[in-house]
Amino acid sequence: MISMTGFGHAEERDARMQMVIEIRSYNNRYLELFINLPYSLKQLEPRVREFLSTRMQRGKVEFYLSITELEDQSEVVVDPARVRASMAALNELRRLSGIRERPSLSHLAGMEGVLKNVSRKDPDTLWESVTPLLEKVFAEFDASRLSEGRKTEQDIRRCATDIAAHVAGIEAHVPEIEAKIKTGLRERFRDLLGDGVDEARILAETAVQLMRSDINEEIQRMKAHLESLIAACGATGPQGKRLDFVCQELGREINTIGSKSMTLEIDRSVIAVKDSLEKIREQIRNVE
Repeated sequence: MISMTGFGHAEERDARMQMVIEIRSYNNRYLELFINLPYSLKQLEPRVREFLSTRMQRGKVEFYLSITELEDQSEVVVDPARVRASMAALNELRRLSGIRERPSLSHLAGMEGVLKNVSRKDPDTLWESVTPLLEKVFAEFDASRLSEGRKTEQDIRRCATDIAAHVAGIEAHVPEIEAKIKTGLRERFRDLLGDGVDEARILAETAVQLMRSDINEEIQRMKAHLESLIAACGATGPQGKRLDFVCQELGREINTIGSKSMTLEIDRSVIAVKDSLEKIREQIRNVE
């Protein structure tokens, strides 16, 4: 079982550069990737996005990468379009303010975007430098998700065991429902008809009531769903959506049992099952 909560961080430094990568993730219904790269590394975003999306299916993932060049491997270039736009803006400012001073080169050079630092590294070479550290960070990140997932799985299994015990208790009280229906109908007929009770009519009415109150089918389905729940806990790969579906089915069956319940003991077991089921739902919100 894999958790959607994870963290990985690592740094690397050599004679040319210092690199820092960090990955963290949180609960989310779908996969959302937030890739935070400096402008000079934006060319790597599609590759980082592909790297993460092929290894994860759900969760909100935040990725950070920074590279500090220890050797100058970039060059300063002029953005002609930004120069023209900045010059026009300075002249308009001069006209509106009434200041006669003409815009100088120092004014222009201070305008944002006129001069840009551009890395001379091509994307392939840059990606080759990033990949080893990225693999290392993701391995740490994935290990933290697996560790958290094991804890979650233990809690889910414990709750499933509690549910199975209560379902067994409900099943043990099923004969009491039949006895209660028979006794109740017999007393009702006796109140209405006195001693002239038609036994065949009581049996027929009992059969109808038993059909309406029968919970054996729901109990068997709950057992099957619990088996699916345990199987999903032991399966590899993302199981969050499967677990969510099984919990919905368990909830549907226990609600039906609750609506048919005729004994206090079954009512108590139904409440206990719903409580354990809600705990499982809380846990699987964090399962990939």
